[in-house]
Amino acid sequence: MQQVDSKVRTYGLFISNRWSGSGSDGTFETLNPATEQVVGRCALASASDVDRAVMAARHAFDSGCWSGLSATQRGRVLRRAADILRERAEEFAVVETLDTGKPIFESRNIDIPASADSLEYYGSMVADTVGKNIPVGDSALDYTVREPVGVVAAIVPWNFPLVLACRKLAPALAAGNTVVIKPASWAPLTTLMMGDVFSEAGLPDGVLNIITGSGVVAGEAMLRHPAVDKLSFTGSTDVGREVIAASAQAICSCSLELGGKSPAVVLSDARLDETTEGILFGAFLNQGECCCAATRVLVDRRVHDELVERLISRTADIVVGDGMDEATRMGPLISSEHRRSVMDYIDSGIAEVGRPAIGGGIPAGFDRGYYLEPTIFDNVPVTSRIYREEVFGPVLTVTSFDSVDELISAANDTPYGLAASIWTGDAAVGQRLARRIKAGTVWVNVHNFVFAQAPYGGFKQSGVGRECGREGLEMYTEVKNVITWLGPGGFEWY
Repeated sequence: MQQVDSKVRTYGLFISNRWSGSGSDGTFETLNPATEQVVGRCALASASDVDRAVMAARHAFDSGCWSGLSATQRGRVLRRAADILRERAEEFAVVETLDTGKPIFESRNIDIPASADSLEYYGSMVADTVGKNIPVGDSALDYTVREPVGVVAAIVPWNFPLVLACRKLAPALAAGNTVVIKPASWAPLTTLMMGDVFSEAGLPDGVLNIITGSGVVAGEAMLRHPAVDKLSFTGSTDVGREVIAASAQAICSCSLELGGKSPAVVLSDARLDETTEGILFGAFLNQGECCCAATRVLVDRRVHDELVERLISRTADIVVGDGMDEATRMGPLISSEHRRSVMDYIDSGIAEVGRPAIGGGIPAGFDRGYYLEPTIFDNVPVTSRIYREEVFGPVLTVTSFDSVDELISAANDTPYGLAASIWTGDAAVGQRLARRIKAGTVWVNVHNFVFAQAPYGGFKQSGVGRECGREGLEMYTEVKNVITWLGPGGFEWY
């Protein structure tokens, strides 16, 4: 990293443990969504820059400088990276807030700890990754081993930049792969900062390479590079289709964590005060810019009015403001373009449903920044756009139903299947209904909790594969079967 002044961080490309100058295509600026001021200046990588990064990763992998180390040695580097990240936690939290707009309260208490947890978890569990012996009789020994895939091209979005980067880097590196990672241009800074973290932790040259630039140029070059062995992408379902197409063309593996339209199913026996708090955390965490956000409240008609009254009352208490203000609990959206997209959905909701029960506009007094009020639409028909499409902003819909079967059917009536939550006073009922919902994660009486130790990913159009947990590590490995003849004498057939 090169620091030009105290306010603007300037980065080149991180290739083979060294910072280059600007990219071949120049530089671009990142803005603080709260103030619209420049906070970062980054290299705009060309296809030739991407080629340098991929070939550095290819050379590092083929040399065995990383994959040839023992799992214990790789784990030690990851755990050291976790320690360094924790030592620099406040610096990372401030940069994450300046780059994304999210409240510093969230950066400190969610993003940075969760990122360090991923590094530490995979650094600790990788030594326990083993194959299995397969009994095939006395004449042969048959066992499997897990080996790294090779060069991983990883692309991460802007909503949880560091969290999602570490969810890919930690298991990919733990397994012995080398990585080229591209953060989103709207929020690349903390991912770039990980270059120095891993360098200090002892990662060999070429094992981690960080590229910044446009998806059209740099992203496309990563997806199409012939030396890449695996594609890993988190983002929209539409772009996910392009990643699948590139994977099919190259016949390489891919893992995808895509969009969602997650329901919060509220039964008549739910504890409404607790349910209200949980749903609002699910809906409005990170300004609603969250793939697994609780965007559809599906509620038993008998408790509809009480729940909506509570939701409106508590939403009115949410403090919207600059993320660097300690009191802020909802910051601005990531960009002017994205706010316009969310406001288009609000306009559509007004046309189809009527005025929102609360919110729907730009908060008073915010002349700069990309702010938007937390918004709730009530009595939303299941055919409306805001009910069916992913808004990716602070917009919550409420729809009532008459029976549990109708609630579950509505929860599953979506092309997505990332997550869902069930709210009930009977934990046993929650467990039974969880089995009926088609989603990769089902929460009972909580929403938006993701742990490094547990698999996370979607059904249907919400993704392919899993991140986190042992399953997340296995996504970055190939299974090799080794068979040794033990029979008396050599095997004879002819």
